[in-house]
Parts: sequence; C-alpha cells; structure tokens
Amino acid sequence: MSTKIEVRTDNAPAPAHTFSQGVRKGPIVQVSGQGPVDPATSEYLFPGDVAAQTIRTLENVKAIVEASGATFDDVIMLRVYLTKREDFSIMNDAYGEFVSKHTTGGVLPSRTTVFTGLPREEMLVEIDAIAVVSD
Repeated sequence: MSTKIEVRTDNAPAPAHTFSQGVRKGPIVQVSGQGPVDPATSEYLFPGDVAAQTIRTLENVKAIVEASGATFDDVIMLRVYLTKREDFSIMNDAYGEFVSKHTTGGVLPSRTTVFTGLPREEMLVEIDAIAVVSD
C-alpha cells in the first residue's frame, strides 16, 4: 500500500496552512488550485490581465507537478476556474499556447472550465491538476 506524500516546492507559492501544494499517492498526483502568485514574493500578479494570470498560474501548477516526480506530459486533467465568462477566449488562447508548448506526447490533458467566484478579488483564474507519474 502506498503512502500519501506531501509535494512541496519553492518554485510555486507557499500553500495556505490548511492544504498542501500537492499530494502524491502511488503514481497519482493532485495539485491544489493555484493562482497568479509570484512564488518568491507571494504577490498576486498581473491585475486585470487574464492571459498573463493564466500563464503564471500554469507555471505554478507545472512546478508542483515536477516537484512530485512527474512531468507536464503526465498531467491528465486540468480544471480552470474563471471569474468572468467574457474572459474565456483570452484564457483559452493563453492556456492553449502554454499547454501545447509543454505537452510533448501529442495528447493534451483533459479540461473542465467553471465560472465562479474566487477567494481573492484580484484572481481572475485558478487552476488545479491531476497527473499520473509515468513508469
């Protein structure tokens, strides 16, 4: 039976005291929802710019995935939470560029997009991920 392991990296924002950046159990990795936060300063970046926030958020997700021993190619699902429906196409373009650049296996991850309120007013996007570490 595999042990549940906390995934932690300084290359992504420090987690809140109530959750881990990510958790790995066996080959399964769950990355907690990430936002457009600078890991070095903990500042929320790019106010009002959903494209830049999407890229920064995906960089944070990627850093946690890699800290787990996986690669971005191992990501099987990304969930995107947006605050504004009208930001969808801008987010989708930035997302598509990032994911295509970092997926080398030819199969893009699955995705769900949800429109919702987020914990911080300056957050326009939050993204979490599930990965399965390759053997």
